[in-house]
Amino acid sequence: MTTLQWLQMTLEKEYGLSPDRLHADAGLEELGIDSLGVMELFFSVEDAFKITVPQEQIELKSIAEVAQYIDRLIASQPAQVDSETSV
Repeated sequence: MTTLQWLQMTLEKEYGLSPDRLHADAGLEELGIDSLGVMELFFSVEDAFKITVPQEQIELKSIAEVAQYIDRLIASQPAQVDSETSV
């Protein structure tokens, strides 16, 4: 599953948005997701991808921009080892 697909699935599940509205170019504002909604979404991102989302303000306008931002964060942060699976 790509980050974009994960994001679309999460927006459908957590925000009750219709899948047909969740195309890559869909604007967050047109979907009714404000800055507070983005912050809440990033809590889910941190849990799902085991990364830290910086507290800095960043302007993301579309679902594709959010997915690309998540991909950049994943690439820039070291993978966290799950203590239950480490030897």
